[in-house]
Amino acid sequence: MQPLLIPTAEPFFFPGNETACLLIHGFTASPREMRGLGEYLHREHGHTVLGVRLAGHATTPEDMAHMRWQDWVASAEDGWHLLKSAGWENITLVGLSMGGAIALLLASYLPARGVVSMAAPYTIHIPWRERVLAFFRPFIPKEQGQVFDPAGFEGRVSYPVNPARSVLELEAMLGFLQRSLPQVRIPALVLHSRNDRYVPPVNAEEIYAALGSTHKKLVWVERSSHVVTLDAERETVYREVAAFVNSLT
Repeated sequence: MQPLLIPTAEPFFFPGNETACLLIHGFTASPREMRGLGEYLHREHGHTVLGVRLAGHATTPEDMAHMRWQDWVASAEDGWHLLKSAGWENITLVGLSMGGAIALLLASYLPARGVVSMAAPYTIHIPWRERVLAFFRPFIPKEQGQVFDPAGFEGRVSYPVNPARSVLELEAMLGFLQRSLPQVRIPALVLHSRNDRYVPPVNAEEIYAALGSTHKKLVWVERSSHVVTLDAERETVYREVAAFVNSLT
């Protein structure tokens, strides 16, 4: 029998000190794109790190197409409860892209210590033609975007297509997120690249403005594409996330 999970795309757990970070990957991707950040937080700062796999990810696009957005949120919430049940109380939510949106959603109702949103969308625009085609064209080919450091993306696991139904689910989730952001009152870090062509930088500004947090910070990087955890300024991203997490302890 072949493995159900794509090799190297499995969840990861690095037990460490009393500070825990729950890492949440992005749309169609896998925990692999968060692993470098997780290894840094554990190696350099001794933190406990759990990188979850969202439902329907790291298997097949067909699997993902059967999931609702609530399934993705539930996958991340499962990780939260695993950490809590194992005794960790000081938990920071850290997400990339759709994972950032999920982290913010969780932060609106879970007693996290803080939340980090990287390259997260606030809204997406789906033309009516694409909505109609979603019923006839189940998968949408991805465009290959320019990156600043291709070497950083070696070994990344992500589907080559976007399930059309999943795009509609993401849109529905973001509508819920917009209504939930004022309820996020814990410390928040919003990080985005000014050269993100996949999720335009204005999304970070909209998220930041809508947050109910009084302790919030907006950080920009320049030499990165959408996946800031893998591109040329990933070390800067790692340090910013670590400094934020450490400021909460």
